[in-house]
Amino acid sequence: MSSSAYGFGFHPLVLGVRFALELTALVCFGVWAWATANGALRYVLVVAVPLAVAVLWGVFATPGDESRSGDTVIATPGPLRFLLELCVFFGGAAALYAAGSHALATTLVGVLVVYHALSWDRVVWLFRH
Repeated sequence: MSSSAYGFGFHPLVLGVRFALELTALVCFGVWAWATANGALRYVLVVAVPLAVAVLWGVFATPGDESRSGDTVIATPGPLRFLLELCVFFGGAAALYAAGSHALATTLVGVLVVYHALSWDRVVWLFRH
């Protein structure tokens, strides 16, 4: 049975929202890098930090996860992948907060909580794989 049969968390619209949240998290890490670095290092880190997060995000995946096309470079157990996702999503919000955008960071945390609550079936799928 494909994971899409499990429900809302694998719906294409929800996966589109998830993709937007992933991009938002990467931008948040870039904003943090810009706000905390000075001089030429600022320009390096604003690219390097989100890129490093994106590489880690893309390399570790749970085989068969349709939210990621089902492919993986390094097969990762679902619970570990979920922990990585929480680190990326909520880490992005924390980075935004650390950069001084407190209201936006708080709003992002609220959106992430709602997203994860509505995608509970995907979270359960991850913990079973």
